[in-house]
Amino acid sequence: MSAPEDPAAAQPQPVLAQGVLDGQVAVVSGGGSGIGRATVLELARLGATVVACGRRLEPLEETAALAAAGRVDAAACDIREEDQVSALVDGVLGRHGRIDILVNNAGGQFLSPAEDITPKGFRTVVRLNLEGTWLMTHAVATKAFIPSGRGGRVVSVTLTPHTGLTGMAHSSAARAGVENLMKVLAIEWARFGINLVAVAPGVVATETFRTKYPQEFQDHYSSRLLAGDFTAPEDVAQTIAFVVSPAGRAITGSVINVDRGHDVSQHPFPPREIATATGSIPAEARRT
Repeated sequence: MSAPEDPAAAQPQPVLAQGVLDGQVAVVSGGGSGIGRATVLELARLGATVVACGRRLEPLEETAALAAAGRVDAAACDIREEDQVSALVDGVLGRHGRIDILVNNAGGQFLSPAEDITPKGFRTVVRLNLEGTWLMTHAVATKAFIPSGRGGRVVSVTLTPHTGLTGMAHSSAARAGVENLMKVLAIEWARFGINLVAVAPGVVATETFRTKYPQEFQDHYSSRLLAGDFTAPEDVAQTIAFVVSPAGRAITGSVINVDRGHDVSQHPFPPREIATATGSIPAEARRT
């Protein structure tokens, strides 16, 4: 195994040409940080007009400020609330006249042994990751993609390993549901020209992960990767951009791992260690 690299010091080089998404409008949920912010900036770099949505407006506005002027709009929306999702999609259509790309990136979970997850905690994670993805996907498809006759692209961010992520029973269940939702909708909505794909990162070197999760947890997962250190948000963003670009027109109904080999390494976090690690995680890192 090669020496781990620092994702912050080894950002992936842009591959797709600027302008490849000219004239297209994209909606990216959870666009205020991490994978969402990286995706917003990459799609904008490629020429798309991007609407970044999330529960808090301030980080979305920070994302917009990092892009070329006029390329990114910030819009507050809780994807768990049907009326807010509907208003968001109506607003994008009213301002821009179309939607071509939807990236379902908003999500969240907390690290916990399964026996300690309450019914409320389980419902909260499933509602955010699975129901929120359904509400966004259904609204964009029925209000924009299908009526326009142009179809569209949907990418939903899930996670690996697919063998089950110990300490995240709620999220593993919800994300598996999202992946199967993308597959069945790829079948049902192919007649409308809609491509749907799940992109599954492993451990991504976001600020939250680096600062909120205990070092022993980070070290354990780092030792299970087959290709260097943790994935950078920009790695995931570039994969998403490829899928929604003309180069990805033949990709639908697929789950694409962007995890440095995490899924195939077959080394889940040991149950006894997860209980120890979760006890050292600050309370704010265990909340959705």
